[in-house]
Amino acid sequence: MILTLDIGNTTFHGGIFKDEDLIFQFRKTSQTRGSSDEIGVFLKTVLTTNGIDPDDIKEISICSVVPDAVYFVRNACIKYFNITPFELKAGVKTGLKILYRNPLEVGADRIANSIAATQRFPDQNLIIVDFGTATTFCVINKKREYMGGIIVPGINISMESLVQKTAKLQAVEIVERQKVIGRTTAASIQSGLYFGQIGIINEIVQRVTNEAFGGERPLIIGTGGFSILFSNANLFDDVIPDLALLGLREAFYMNQERSEKK
Repeated sequence: MILTLDIGNTTFHGGIFKDEDLIFQFRKTSQTRGSSDEIGVFLKTVLTTNGIDPDDIKEISICSVVPDAVYFVRNACIKYFNITPFELKAGVKTGLKILYRNPLEVGADRIANSIAATQRFPDQNLIIVDFGTATTFCVINKKREYMGGIIVPGINISMESLVQKTAKLQAVEIVERQKVIGRTTAASIQSGLYFGQIGIINEIVQRVTNEAFGGERPLIIGTGGFSILFSNANLFDDVIPDLALLGLREAFYMNQERSEKK
């Protein structure tokens, strides 16, 4: 089995693969940084609680957009699993040509998404929309060139900003809305959050389609924690919430092959 860990700004997303099948997923907050021991104990506990023997984990693949978290996660993997994890970072094989002026600026989670998407949908122009702390757009052409992207505030950040910067607006549950006009303050906020993201996505997708692909419609993929919320909004050709975990698995085996050839 292979353990994959996607460490984000707010969420720690993990998954267990048995061969090609993702058999288990878990999430925890990553806003409070834990020690190596806390992380190691958590990982072993969540596995055993769900009927998975930690000794069955033979490989670990990680990516992180939080640089200081890598040290603790890496040490936890070594101490509690006796495995030095593979880290998706600059210099490893990805199968992509990064066209960013500085490729080091591209988040590892965005690279993981792109690896999985290009493996699953080869020879396709792609736009990947990831609903994380930020809502990010990745643009990849048929030649597997990572052309660039767009970053906008995520749906949760938008709500937090309203709460922090206004005197009377309160936090609300983020839900799918059927009607755009809210008849309470809470419903109005929910509507703004939900349809605001839809409006942003539609506008950016249209502009990217014209600018990058000459008007030829690309395949549009939704992923990330809030992607399911938008699965009925007619935005995406496919919604794959665990895309980054799939990419981490692909990246591990891609680089294992290269190591074996050396």
